[in-house]
Amino acid sequence: MDDIATELAMSKKTLYKYFPGKLELLGAAFDMLRTKLAIKVSALLENPHIPYTAKFKSLLTTVAADISSINPKILDELRDHAPEIWTELLTYIRESGYLRFQKLIQEGIAKGFVKPNINVSFVVFIYTSAIQNLIDHKFLSQFPEEMRVGFNLSPAEIYDQAIQVIYTGILTDDARKELLTM
Repeated sequence: MDDIATELAMSKKTLYKYFPGKLELLGAAFDMLRTKLAIKVSALLENPHIPYTAKFKSLLTTVAADISSINPKILDELRDHAPEIWTELLTYIRESGYLRFQKLIQEGIAKGFVKPNINVSFVVFIYTSAIQNLIDHKFLSQFPEEMRVGFNLSPAEIYDQAIQVIYTGILTDDARKELLTM
């Protein structure tokens, strides 16, 4: 709280006036992130002038960029010391990711950009599970050290790799070609 008060050029007393404790400040920060992300994603998905492949790529990279900017140590602290905020964050990722990503994949099937035999729920499950688990150090710690050393990726790189796997797996050949020209 000292560091935050100093950064904001205010006294700790003033900071505590608005945020009684660290958890309330952290909760407010995640509320702000959630709101900002929801506005960006809604604007993107509701824009009829954006081509499907651009919308697909932009949705995934927008979510990845905002979530990957969170320090993984903060996520560990949240999980261990603020389970209610951690649960809210995971619920938001699952519900928001599921509903929005599911809608986008269904649109892609309807427009011929996503293979029609894809199980939409399964693809969404893989994507949201990847995001959730790849930022969770406790989940990653179950793998052998040799694998973790080779996994040395930043959060942004993790999302980028997950997105690439999804692109190549569910998009039609024409959609992948279109993405390559973007």
